[in-house]
This record gives sequence, structure tokens and C-alpha cells, in this order.
Amino acid sequence: MTYPARDTTCGRRISLATVVATLGLACLFPAAMARSQQELPEALGRLFQAGVEAEKAGHLDEAEQAFLGVLRQGGNVAFVHHNLGAVYQQRGDQARAIAEFREAIRLQPRFAPAHILLGASLLAVHKFPEGVRELERAEELAPREPAAHVELAKAYQLTGNPMGVVNEFQILCKIAPGDPEYTYQLGQAYLKLSEWCLGEIRRLGPHSARTYQSTAEALLGLGQTDRAIHYFQLTAQADPKLPGIHLALAQIYLSKNRLDEAQREISLELDLVPGSVAALSLQGRIASRRGQDTAR
Repeated sequence: MTYPARDTTCGRRISLATVVATLGLACLFPAAMARSQQELPEALGRLFQAGVEAEKAGHLDEAEQAFLGVLRQGGNVAFVHHNLGAVYQQRGDQARAIAEFREAIRLQPRFAPAHILLGASLLAVHKFPEGVRELERAEELAPREPAAHVELAKAYQLTGNPMGVVNEFQILCKIAPGDPEYTYQLGQAYLKLSEWCLGEIRRLGPHSARTYQSTAEALLGLGQTDRAIHYFQLTAQADPKLPGIHLALAQIYLSKNRLDEAQREISLELDLVPGSVAALSLQGRIASRRGQDTAR
């Protein structure tokens, strides 16, 4: 007896149909499946299996009728409602899917797969807090099930919790350390967390030194050095004692061969941090460049 299992890759962009497909529960929850199989009489077990095969083949109408037949004949058990909910979910009928998943959970509260797919359906209808709660419960029940973490990461992204997204992909990288997709997604999560942090800095202190500094560093990364100089200067004005700002300006001026300005900035940096190895090294490079220019 098997549940649908078509694609076990959880790290990529996930649709609801793919979420259903990731939950090949015969493989992921063998003990639960063995117990569940014993709950149905032999004839109903065969009918349920026919529904599973139809669902795997994409024949959703046939699968629906098989699962409804099992329920009508007394097979009122959690995994039948769960699979019927999965059929409705794949059709996009989230209201009926949610009802079936809730019934599965009522019958078997610790049935993690139903919590996962219920969470996915709740997200699809924009019931974000409820979706997060169901997925967090699923994670508690099945802490090593990738689909729970993937869906919870999605929920955290939708609800503006970038640190939560990072945490989920960190867990996924531990569960499957050889999966490059999870590593990639973790990198993307770190990037979005960084962007969020910068946004918060700018929101909370639009004219603060750190806001100007982050803008200057971003412009420098884009190669817009003249604009970067302007924002580093604003940074120094906002906080004259902030280390690293004069060093950054000195590096830019040296790259432009503006040696007097470079020397002025590195002197200011050394006034703030006299023992700075980076500043002393740059001061030596400026002196060397002056010597080369004099020799010419």
C-alpha cells in the first residue's frame, strides 16, 4: 500500500502539487503505514490501493471515487481522509482539502503528513498564521521530514520572518548535507536576511551613520565609486569616530591615485585606531606610491 511518491526534491520552488508528491508516505513513515494498513479490512484495503494507484497516475476522479468508497463502507481512518484531501488539493479545491486534512488530524492527531498538507492548503488560501501553526506542529512530529521544513520555510517567507527561513534551510542542510539545492537555498535565505536587515537599518535610522555606510558599500560593490565617496563622507559626518570609514575612503582615493586625499583619510583612520594593521599597511602603500611618483 503506497501513498503518491513522484518527486522527493523539496528544496526547489514548491507548488502544492509538488508538496503532495513529496510525501511518499510509504517510504517516509513505514511504521505508521504498517499500522494504518491493518486498520482496513482486506476488501477496503484493495479499494484504497486502487485509489492510490489512480492518484499516482494522475486519474484524480477515479482516485476520489475510490477513497469515497472506502469511507462509505466504513473505512473512516485518518490516512483515507488524508489521501482524499491530497486529491482535492491537487485540483485546487482547498476548502474541501482542508476539511479532509482536519478530519484526518481529528482521527489521528499525531499524523504529521496531514499537518504538512493542511499547512500548505492554509497558505494557499492566505490563512498564514494557521498555516504556520500546522507546519510547526508537523515539524515537531516529524523533525527529519524535509517536506515539513521546506513548507515551513515558505510559510516564514510569506509572513516576513527571514530568520525563520534561514533556520529551516540550516536544518535541511544538516538532514541532507550532500544536497546542493538546500545549500543554494540557504545562501539565498542569508542574502534575503541581509537585505531585510539593511532595510530595517534604513527604516529605523534613515540618516544614521550605518544607513549611509551600507549605502556606500552597496554603491562601491556596483562600481559607482564617486557616489560611494559621497556616502562614506556622509557616514563620517554622522559619526566621526566610526572606524573603517576613513580607511575605505583612503582605499578608494589610492585606487584613483589621489594620494593627498588618501593620506589625509588614512591619517584620520590611524587617529581612531592607531594599531590597525589594515590602516598601517595602506599607509605604507600610499608612501610607496608617492615614492614611485617622485622617482618619475
